[in-house]
Amino acid sequence: MSDATRHLTLANGLQLTLRHAPRLKRSAAALRVHAGSHDAPGKWPGLAHFLEHLFFLGTTRYPLDDGLMRYVQALGGQVNASTRERTTDFFFEVPPNALAGGLDRLCQMLAEPDLGIARQYREREVIHAEFIAWSRNPQAQQQFALLQSVSPGHPLSAFHAGNRYTLALHDPAFQQALGGFHRRFYQGGQMVLSLCGPQPLDELEQLGRQHAEQFATGQPVPHIQPPPLSVTTTPLAFTHENLPAGAEQALELLIACLADSRPGTWLNALRERGWLQSFKAETLYAFAGQLLWHLDLKLSADACPDAASALLHGWFSFIRQADPEQLNRDFGLLQLSRERSASALELARRDSTKQPFTKLDTQGLQALQAVLESLPGSEHGQWHLPPTDPLLTADLPVTNAQPLPAALKISDQLPGTRQYAALYLRWHVPSPLRQRLQGVLEQALAPLQERCERASVQLQYTTAGEYWQLRCTGLPAAVLRAVEQALASMLKPPASCWLPCAASSPALIPIRALLKQLPDAVLGTPPTTVLAGTLEQRQLNSLWQQAHWHALAVGFDDAALSALGTALQRCPGQGSLPGPLPTWGNHRWQHAQVPGSEHALLLFCPLPAADEATGRLLAQLLQGPVYQRLRVELQLGYAVFSAFRQVEGVGGLLFGVQSPHASQTQILDHLLTLLRLGVTLDPAARDALAGQFNETAMANADVAEWAWQTHLATQPGRLDALRRAILTTRQTDLDHLLSNLLDTGSTWLCLANAAAPDPSWQGAKQ
Repeated sequence: MSDATRHLTLANGLQLTLRHAPRLKRSAAALRVHAGSHDAPGKWPGLAHFLEHLFFLGTTRYPLDDGLMRYVQALGGQVNASTRERTTDFFFEVPPNALAGGLDRLCQMLAEPDLGIARQYREREVIHAEFIAWSRNPQAQQQFALLQSVSPGHPLSAFHAGNRYTLALHDPAFQQALGGFHRRFYQGGQMVLSLCGPQPLDELEQLGRQHAEQFATGQPVPHIQPPPLSVTTTPLAFTHENLPAGAEQALELLIACLADSRPGTWLNALRERGWLQSFKAETLYAFAGQLLWHLDLKLSADACPDAASALLHGWFSFIRQADPEQLNRDFGLLQLSRERSASALELARRDSTKQPFTKLDTQGLQALQAVLESLPGSEHGQWHLPPTDPLLTADLPVTNAQPLPAALKISDQLPGTRQYAALYLRWHVPSPLRQRLQGVLEQALAPLQERCERASVQLQYTTAGEYWQLRCTGLPAAVLRAVEQALASMLKPPASCWLPCAASSPALIPIRALLKQLPDAVLGTPPTTVLAGTLEQRQLNSLWQQAHWHALAVGFDDAALSALGTALQRCPGQGSLPGPLPTWGNHRWQHAQVPGSEHALLLFCPLPAADEATGRLLAQLLQGPVYQRLRVELQLGYAVFSAFRQVEGVGGLLFGVQSPHASQTQILDHLLTLLRLGVTLDPAARDALAGQFNETAMANADVAEWAWQTHLATQPGRLDALRRAILTTRQTDLDHLLSNLLDTGSTWLCLANAAAPDPSWQGAKQ
């Protein structure tokens, strides 16, 4: 059934967009302010982003401890904000009954912010830390260099990242500009508020009217037409001028065509030549009929960039001559699959941009033609449009029913009516060849993963220790088709996948790099020597003969399970049960070699399965104090978090900090000092946390992941049992667990980008 939508304009000028989606479990709000970094006075770079930060520091009615950030986090929701060139977006997702509370906090903090000078000085240091990290990020600097290539008079070519020196807080002119920017743009005429959830439209409208009236009445602020973008210096960046309305969605269709890597397309032509390593298309700027977009294309060392560009221009010419109605029809199916799979937050954010998940209208088709006409063309290549992707088909595949393998466990934690299925497949691969052969499988699965991404299916192939894992989630029909094709590729990879590949992943900031290495660290698998030599299909066949697998299916109804039995007939390896959980003694420090100069540390404190409820409540109660002490008061850095995390079936408390000035040892000392202060049981927080583990309140992906982690832990986990255990947790339970964690004999894992500070750390790796 299609969603019901409604659009209206309130008396204060605010545009309200409402979406009733009965299938959703959560509700979301997205508020777009039509003002960004290019609208701030040029004398004060970073002012718009700085103001965005200040909003989240609390108001008179909702201080920091009860502000939007803490409110949403306490409910297990999502909240964030983003400042772009001409827009600033604020958005959150919560259980439906919490939408009113979140909406009141959001509107209040934007309408009546506290711009006290003391908090400005504290938050400026956070902005400066972000600036330092940005200035050291290769991808960010590459994009900044690209923006510098536009016309010197265009705002894109200017510096807009704020730092300690551009935000002159002591200057009265800056304070006047800050307040003036807020008054000028944070009023009804500049705003679009989108609400989305399972609530009826009338209820959503009532909430929108009630809380959005806090904004002052205003009119849209007229924008000055920016100067021409001019021509960029890179052949993979494209600029367009004077485009009609609908150009952004038209570009979305074009990018969808470019991202298609099936036979007959440009990406496939590059892959067949062995040139393609990675591809990403990104819209960098869209405003007032101007577009700037870029292709991030990484080619192999033996590729010919000029030939790749000529093929691209040939593909442009082919698309320009293709039937626009056919392009739009396939694009409509793609958009429909995205809409069916989108979360409340994704739908709300999309609606706030006034670009719903639909095919192009008449204006959009005209804009598409205008975009295509301004692109370079050539006669290179032989092209054809691929047929409609079967992954976009909602009907289950027609197969002969096969019995389900004994190694497959069925979880009933997610009803089949949710139309969201998840399949986890995990192989234990003891062969010393696994590290080299995993690269072959990565190449073999890459084209399918690209197709899955386009069709809103998540197909992930990951490795940790001696394990390979395949995870596929999405609409049940699409998951079944994707898994069947994935297993076929893993059994017999195409010939091109056996060639050496020099592809490398983008460098991550230190804290993200540590998170990526955390599963390996938890498993504690010792490093193995990577064997040299030529890889062949027979070696993969031998590896599969030694491998043992088990699996979990979540969210499949009876009809889908019948088809799943057929899909798993080709699963390589021997069926088995999950293996034992990793163990280690006392404190362990692991030195991870990761790029980046800032200090980063993860502290993981594993807990017995019986303590999961108490551990989750303890993590919830620590979340606010950790953020307040380490980020707000001590200003350690902008990357500070704490949570309960399940890693490779092991549940525990996870703390993470990245700091430009505090060492790893100092970070650890700050964390331990905070833990020694203890926590006080908050019954309201306990009730709210328990409510998060009601299936009707959890995101489908979260239910599936919890079921999988419980399966890995070989625990008979039930969400209702966890919820009851949380509700019965007492202060003495929290105190006892904290005492055990702080005991010298407790089990810790410190993963850091530095050597152990003391040889007494057991298992320390220097």
